[in-house]
Amino acid sequence: MESKRKSGASLAAPLAGRRMQASVDWASLPIDMVRLVTDRLLHSGDIVDYVAFRAVCSAWRASAPTPRERDPALSDPRLRPRDWIALCGGDSVPPDDTGEIELFHTRTARRVCVRAPDLRDHRIVGFSQGLLVLVRKATAEVRVLHPFTCVAVDFPSLAPVYSEAIKYTGSFLEMNAAVCSAASSSSSIAVVLCVPYMHYVLAAEAGSDHWDILHRKLDVSNTLVFQGRLYGTTIMASRWEIVQLYPTTRSPPTLDLPVAVAWAPSIPVPHHIVLVESRGQMLLVALAQHHFALTVENISAYRPTEWWKDIRFTMYEVNLNNNGDAKLSPVSCLLDRALFLSDYGCLSVSAIDLPSLAGNSIYFSVGRYPVLMHSLTTGLSEELAVECQIHDGDVRIRPSVRPFTIIDHLLTFCHPNEWTKGLMFHEYHEIPTSFKELLEKISAKWWEYKFRPSKAVHMGRPETKRQLEDAATSHVESTEQ
Repeated sequence: MESKRKSGASLAAPLAGRRMQASVDWASLPIDMVRLVTDRLLHSGDIVDYVAFRAVCSAWRASAPTPRERDPALSDPRLRPRDWIALCGGDSVPPDDTGEIELFHTRTARRVCVRAPDLRDHRIVGFSQGLLVLVRKATAEVRVLHPFTCVAVDFPSLAPVYSEAIKYTGSFLEMNAAVCSAASSSSSIAVVLCVPYMHYVLAAEAGSDHWDILHRKLDVSNTLVFQGRLYGTTIMASRWEIVQLYPTTRSPPTLDLPVAVAWAPSIPVPHHIVLVESRGQMLLVALAQHHFALTVENISAYRPTEWWKDIRFTMYEVNLNNNGDAKLSPVSCLLDRALFLSDYGCLSVSAIDLPSLAGNSIYFSVGRYPVLMHSLTTGLSEELAVECQIHDGDVRIRPSVRPFTIIDHLLTFCHPNEWTKGLMFHEYHEIPTSFKELLEKISAKWWEYKFRPSKAVHMGRPETKRQLEDAATSHVESTEQ
């Protein structure tokens, strides 16, 4: 009998605990506790988690300000989408045609389709710090849009600066935008535009009525927003240098002279370098082809068509100091990280979060090889997606291979000129002239821009990137004569 009483008592305690748990009114949490939870969500979580928290009940929603109330100027990094990338449908349908964009979270693999009616009237020219940078097709006005909260900050039209300075509208199709902290106020943002072919760097702060020319005749190879500032790589005096593009360190900016150098590494020009943020640190990655020394013993193993196997990588951590200089520290291992590199954007993601990736590795592309992977562990490179190539450089050889892999999507995101057109990079890194229908469709997008700067040199119907480069070169030569 005694044992039965003890048994009954032991069962009663958990049952009472469950009844107590069921009776807790979570909606009546004290306001200070609700704010503590939201602050922790914003510090270590994601803006989507904050929005989901507010959607639980009216009491929580009333205790937590809306993202627009917290940050109408989009200047608070905590309220920006972190670790989100844009996915490409691969059907040659750009987001501005559908009015929606599909986003992917690289830490949780969460996938969200966001409807943004503003996209139909704009073109995407940047996805920076989780924010969309758009250009209005009718007026060339610039807008920064938060994809989850729809908070927008507007900037002036690009038409005047194109009329007065750049004078070549062909570069309008390929420019790349970045969102930085404003130089004049930490509570505001700035947009910096790198104009290709003409080699201009433009900037405007929120509330400004014009665009400032920060640099001209500056061929920027690669850019990275780091701690609110924009850095880039360029060649000065026959060597690669890292330069701070925004904010400028000279007042006024010396347009035709080298900009202030943050750090000048002793890496020869035959190498190619890019910047990438990984684990909160700036990394410099140098890519170079290792020269294969032919001997009688190894000549039978030499494969000139597989020259990409001779590519080697050198990495450094860039430690910036308060003087504008930087110290270079060699890096030999990425641990669980996988880097995705391109001139137009780079990513660092964890292979623990995305197990289909290889940790301590670098994914990149060169020439006609769109998807290559180099293992820092083994020192070997391999070609991926060989059976997914839809053309041989001249004609189509197979239909699109679906579904796309996460590697395909991450590498495509690093090439915005492809994903903003709805094209997967590994399929359309080169577009053969035999793809006439697609080329005509891409060309027709130019005519959706209704603004025509009065003094600018207009272009015909561009079909390839080479045509843009050739037209820009001839325009520069004509203006310098």
